[in-house]
Amino acid sequence: MNFKIEQYVLTIKYALLTLVIFNSSFALGAEVNIYSHRQAFLINPFLEAFTAKTGIKTNVVFASKGLAQRLQQEGANSPADVVLTVDIARLSVYADKGLFAKVESQILNDTIPEHLRDKEGFWYGLSLRSRVIAVSKERVQKGEINKYEDLADPKWKGRVCSRPGSHVYNRALVASLIATHGEAKAEAWARGVVANFARRPQGNDRAQAKAIFQGECDVAIMNHYYYGKMLKSDKMAQRDWANAISIVFGNQGADDRGAHVNISGGGVTLYSKNKSNAIKLLEFLVSDEAQNLYGKINYEYPVNPATPIAPELKIWGDFKKDSLPISRLAELAPKAQMIIDRVGW
Repeated sequence: MNFKIEQYVLTIKYALLTLVIFNSSFALGAEVNIYSHRQAFLINPFLEAFTAKTGIKTNVVFASKGLAQRLQQEGANSPADVVLTVDIARLSVYADKGLFAKVESQILNDTIPEHLRDKEGFWYGLSLRSRVIAVSKERVQKGEINKYEDLADPKWKGRVCSRPGSHVYNRALVASLIATHGEAKAEAWARGVVANFARRPQGNDRAQAKAIFQGECDVAIMNHYYYGKMLKSDKMAQRDWANAISIVFGNQGADDRGAHVNISGGGVTLYSKNKSNAIKLLEFLVSDEAQNLYGKINYEYPVNPATPIAPELKIWGDFKKDSLPISRLAELAPKAQMIIDRVGW
């Protein structure tokens, strides 16, 4: 082989090697790895829509707990790019441990109201849920109870049900009362609620609707989307529970603060290897397409104010929402937990 031919062959080999490396890098880059606290059936439709729109492959690890500890232990070797979870308290665990990267995204900042995202860009709210008051259709008249504060009224003695107060959903509600009324009044309210319990706090939110159906209590606290899920459940018993109750969005008066809300949300991991794709996923999740899916699949409200309410949510319509910065719920959570412990909730 003469010199010119040898050089030509080497040039071709180099070009092919470069092409292989480029294609491999592209293939690796066209993916995003997700740690999710949300169940597979809830999040998969979003991920399928994201891949269909962008061509970016999604890989998911699902777990109800332990993902923050796993991410912390993995450190820079972690494969995770995005964390998806529910409740500001759980998002804050990742932020407090320094497990999220700061994100710069005009789309996210323009789409998500300021009070529903971290001011420094470490996490973002992706959907809204409200902690509502569930009441018996048979034993509670319309308008008898309108505010969270009413739950402490002695007229409801022996008539209120709740899951344990230490659950993040109830802890956030107590935190919102602290933000509104101060610690002393929030504790007095919590004591009044506990004094009205019909039974020891137990079960999940669905169990509270079941208790009303069975006549154990007349009033309960639950997240609104459980009502939608039970109404459409393939389990007839859960439909019966839902049909036995109405839900009340608290504090809807003209001069009142609106119903307590919390978020599902997400953040990009500190050591993400696919940060650009991770940001694209979060941006997709606040698009009209994904925001409508939150309503259709999860019965959750959009964080995007421009997204119309999904048909599945029109069974109870829109409502006035408390505009308290969602981060305050996390900041006040320790005080809320101390109150919960002191009053025996």
